[in-house]
Amino acid sequence: MLFCHSQPESYHQPSASYIREAIAPFLTNEEARLMAESALGAKRSPFQYVLCAATSPAVKQQEETLTYLNQGQSYEIRLLNRKLVEYTDISSKYVKSIVRVVFHDRRLQYMEHQQLEGWRWNRPGDRILDIDVPLSVGILEPRSHALQLNTVEFLWDPAKNASAFIQVNCISTEFTPRKHGGEKGVPFRIQVDTFTTNQQGEYMEHVHSSSCQIRVFKPKGADRKLKTDREKMDKKTLQDREKYHLCHETTPLKECSPWPDALHLTTHSSCSTPSPHLLPSCSPQGTQEWLHRHRFSSFSRVFTSFSGADLLRMSRDDLIQICGPADGIRLFNTMKGRCIQPRLTIYVCLQQAGSPPPTKPGGGDSKFYLALYLEELTLLDLSEKISLLYSIAPRQITHIYRRKPNGIHVLVSDEVQVAPHENTDGFHVVLK
Repeated sequence: MLFCHSQPESYHQPSASYIREAIAPFLTNEEARLMAESALGAKRSPFQYVLCAATSPAVKQQEETLTYLNQGQSYEIRLLNRKLVEYTDISSKYVKSIVRVVFHDRRLQYMEHQQLEGWRWNRPGDRILDIDVPLSVGILEPRSHALQLNTVEFLWDPAKNASAFIQVNCISTEFTPRKHGGEKGVPFRIQVDTFTTNQQGEYMEHVHSSSCQIRVFKPKGADRKLKTDREKMDKKTLQDREKYHLCHETTPLKECSPWPDALHLTTHSSCSTPSPHLLPSCSPQGTQEWLHRHRFSSFSRVFTSFSGADLLRMSRDDLIQICGPADGIRLFNTMKGRCIQPRLTIYVCLQQAGSPPPTKPGGGDSKFYLALYLEELTLLDLSEKISLLYSIAPRQITHIYRRKPNGIHVLVSDEVQVAPHENTDGFHVVLK
């Protein structure tokens, strides 16, 4: 499914000027670097990512640029057209990009698992990184892993421009031993790892990685910090200002090495097909994923060490006592896989035009009836169930008729409902 929202026409048909505007402050240096690499025979980078947030002017030239973000605010990452660098080696139509927020400090990188587990314990049900799907443009199948709180992934077409809006929900001071305030918080990195498909059609071939340094403040804190840095730089002499980076409105992500577990995460997400039911063989990690997938994130900490068998052994009263009446009953029903009673059951068979229907199910001929369960008495639900049953596209169903006992065919609509109490010889579905 393609998630999109209304944008000016010029956005959907980007020109070279749009790309140049996106990275205008850096384009001159980038073109010079690309020309130098071309002269040396180096391979050009296939992608260019730009974070739409201003860089800090209080960073020295020999240091990496730093960008301030507000907690919970949506920021755009522009995934620019690969024609910018004339890269044509990618054969797959789509590529997968994995966006993650990681620690900049090497010491904290070694302790990442412990740090994230501590954050999860203090903020049950919350995520470090989210993707704002309604604002994003040109991305498909956005996903966030239940146990990977700092990671989101999506597909996009590298032949077109795309934009992914992300939200960072943690602040830098949450990972410091002492809470001194936003200015002394630990820096993070936003990293984007991109993969293309291999011969088996799995997104496992790494093609590009890039990242930038950020620091996250409480709401409006990044704006105040950026204003303070600008005022501080205005007071310096012109000679001193030359020692610092210029403040730019956008932050291009610089090429880097892929994150160590990026390939593992891609393999896991490509090969795993989660079961809708909780199985006794589920590990504690699989049980946690099942709880998150069925909107029981607030109880994930309570059932941290529970396997699927442990949870299935619990009675309805046990779950009500732990989770409360409403969530306890919902969790029990979800675990036991209780299905919703259909409002109508229809038995259907496939027959050629002009041929009589089978006289009895499972008769001597090859025709037989299949059950169709409707939760809603609407034309849309009926069409979707028929298309799923016979593996056809819903658009192939042009009309659905009800045949009255006197031979009259009535076109079915939401007004002419599929009523279970009326006598009828059957339905006729016309396919194109």
